[in-house]
Amino acid sequence: MQTSASTDRTAPRAPRSKRAAGPRPPKVSGGLPVIGHTLEFVRNTIDLLFRAQRELGEVASLRVANKDMVALFGPEAHEAVFRAPDSQLNAAEAYKIMTPVFGKNMVYDATPQRMDEQLKMLLPALKDRRMRTYTEIIVEEVEGSIADWGIEGEIDLVDYCRVLTNFTSAHCLLGREFRHDMTQEFAAIYHDLERGITPLAYINAHLPLPAFRARDRARRKLVEMIGAIIEARRRSGSAGEDFLQTLIESRYESGEALTDDEITGMLLAAMFAGHHTSSVTTAWTLLELMQHPACRRTVVEQIDALHERGGLTSFDSLQEFTEGDFAVLEALRLHPPLFLLIRVVKQEFEFKGYRFPKGTWLLLSPTVSQRIPEIFEDPDCFDPQRFSADRIKTLHPFAYIAFGGGRHKCLGNAFARLQIKVILATLLGRYEFSSAGDRIGSDFHGLVIGPSQPCRIRYRRRRAQSARRAARSATADDRALAAAAIPPVDAKPFRVVVDLDLCQSHAACMGEAPEVFRVGRVGKVSLIQERPSPALRSKVEAAVRNCPTGTLRIEDLDGEAVATHEATDSGAKPANHPARWRRDPGASA
Repeated sequence: MQTSASTDRTAPRAPRSKRAAGPRPPKVSGGLPVIGHTLEFVRNTIDLLFRAQRELGEVASLRVANKDMVALFGPEAHEAVFRAPDSQLNAAEAYKIMTPVFGKNMVYDATPQRMDEQLKMLLPALKDRRMRTYTEIIVEEVEGSIADWGIEGEIDLVDYCRVLTNFTSAHCLLGREFRHDMTQEFAAIYHDLERGITPLAYINAHLPLPAFRARDRARRKLVEMIGAIIEARRRSGSAGEDFLQTLIESRYESGEALTDDEITGMLLAAMFAGHHTSSVTTAWTLLELMQHPACRRTVVEQIDALHERGGLTSFDSLQEFTEGDFAVLEALRLHPPLFLLIRVVKQEFEFKGYRFPKGTWLLLSPTVSQRIPEIFEDPDCFDPQRFSADRIKTLHPFAYIAFGGGRHKCLGNAFARLQIKVILATLLGRYEFSSAGDRIGSDFHGLVIGPSQPCRIRYRRRRAQSARRAARSATADDRALAAAAIPPVDAKPFRVVVDLDLCQSHAACMGEAPEVFRVGRVGKVSLIQERPSPALRSKVEAAVRNCPTGTLRIEDLDGEAVATHEATDSGAKPANHPARWRRDPGASA
């Protein structure tokens, strides 16, 4: 339960004992006089958080740099935090560490109204209509990256993924002109920006440290690079069909245009939304599949079958690459790029009987919570099938928070998954991979956690697949698809349930089932049909499965909930779950 402290200064004060009712959250062991857990937080944040969960369970308090912090673990805590209103729990104060990257008065450093206007400018690049145009661009970039690989060789996987996803993200989000003016210098500059975002930045993001100085130099250089492209367009009078042009033409509600510095900040926000997850998750997924041959075979067999039916070069064909999606989601469970998510209490917040006063920092850790054995069976095991339709239904929908959750779930998560699946399908369809002998761990230098380097792997071109085996796979899949397209005679009637609090207007649902869903230009989803024909069920299930924010679910009219909740929130919301799901108030009866 969440409560707000009274702001009525004329009301009589309650006795101190009554105001302090409820236990104080238990403290993590260790810590030093005066500075508390500051040194441990800066030196090894993730080990501190793992220790906190092992010692104290769901709620653990610590003191860092004169800040009262409380780490909360598990799905109930996640849901309580992500469903709290911004007026009660706010992310902007904590994420002002991004100000040196995005710029002054940009995103988290802006007023709430200004930030909302800026995010509305960002959303068109990540909506479903644009997403459907990106697949061929990503395929083009991946094909170009391996054009000179030959039959066999060796690469550093982390470097390869970083450069490739920089190019693909820039090409899709910023346009062909920007991409083809780029060199590997851009990837190096962007890397310096990412390396300047560390746990120490929460204490002071402007300390005279080498990583922070490199970050600031990188941003100044990017302003110069992007400013030169903007000026060239203005001189020539040309207008590109890309996100950069969208920003050049965008206006605040006051009619004010964005400055070059603001355009750079918005482009960087788009890149962070669409790139940082893609780079490290592509590397982790390939590494995990290399180490688990049975899982790799399952993924590769589906790639071969889909290629036999026409390839994996379109948005719709990639939606069928479910084994790849499962592998990506499982890699994100074990290795979430952001290991720390933060909210700052603005009005008193309550969870499990503990009250957290204004100013408390609440810490959520996907890395820790997604390895709790009571929630994820065999949590250290790489098991992509835990995201299959049969198994996902038993998992609490807020157990999996690799992309965050609630109304502020990562805007770029659908783009990241699309990009990673294209890369996996192209690489694994062409090559076999094996370790070159490096010992791979996690690099916890910054807040974006990737594999440690060196991370050398060997590749070898695959032998031609058996035509007979490929034909068998294709035939079996064709039969399965044909069967799925025809609703069974006794198909149950169902209705669609919408959680409007989670909708970010990506419009993926409208792309999958336009007969059922409608999304306005900047509005939330509404239902054309609340109770669609059973013949539309497969389309609705695809809409639910591919919704980036888990906004939708299907409910049989006999009252039994069906496990069709979007996979990035890990499963269906059970019928007796207390979360506040609701139908769209404007839906037809």
